[in-house]
Amino acid sequence: MRALLAGLAVAAAVLAVPVWGRLVDRVVFQPTPGAELRPDELGIDTREVWFEAEDGVRLHAYHVRAPGAATRAILLLHGNAGNASQRLPLAAAYARLGADVLLLDYRGYGLSAGRPTEQGVYADARAALGELGAQGFQEGRVVLIGQSLGGAVAVDLAQRRPLAGVVLESTFSSLADVARGAVGPVALLLRGRFDSAAKIPGLRAPLLCLHGDRDEIVPFALGRALFEAAPEPKTFEAFPGAGHNDVALVGGARYFARIGRFLDQVAPR
Repeated sequence: MRALLAGLAVAAAVLAVPVWGRLVDRVVFQPTPGAELRPDELGIDTREVWFEAEDGVRLHAYHVRAPGAATRAILLLHGNAGNASQRLPLAAAYARLGADVLLLDYRGYGLSAGRPTEQGVYADARAALGELGAQGFQEGRVVLIGQSLGGAVAVDLAQRRPLAGVVLESTFSSLADVARGAVGPVALLLRGRFDSAAKIPGLRAPLLCLHGDRDEIVPFALGRALFEAAPEPKTFEAFPGAGHNDVALVGGARYFARIGRFLDQVAPR
């Protein structure tokens, strides 16, 4: 993401603000259409669900079932690239911790309709939480896991909501802060975009932040800055040697054990 934002520095000087906003959306969101992995091929107990956002956009998600009858759920909000199908193995690993997982395709991603925008993906997350409610999961039994850009979506959704908990992984304080480290002037035009640091004081659920100390996309300091802006109760876990996209891989058993303990603390089985 950082390298792509750098390429917009010259265009920013000559484009009108509305055009700039659309260009930023094209850079920030890197969706892959379709489904690259299939649950049946992976042997994952999953059903596909369809529902609509408040503006009528038809959305797709995978409901990955936990072994046995789960009474708690995870809403998994992935990063800016790819699609939900690519995260099915990770969702299955979360499900083995004893929680059903709803893995959302944002609009324009995977099998969902529409075109992604900042306000659009926020609406998609609200619709996904509503879908979990329709399946019988009360908000107090739902944990959000937001990764990278998905963390910003999670923070927006979690404001003043009675959720069980929120996990933010490799998440930035704001898009402007990410751009400031790379290209300076572009940060001025990104002010207010995905500004999680401004929203996170409204969090009303326990927070767990996970960040690799070698994150090459979202500097470790930005993850700490977002954590510092959050209210208690909160915990920050650093993963030595992990970059932006490999926290689970590098963290291994420690990573899943930490998320499992958090689940058990905020939404006991």
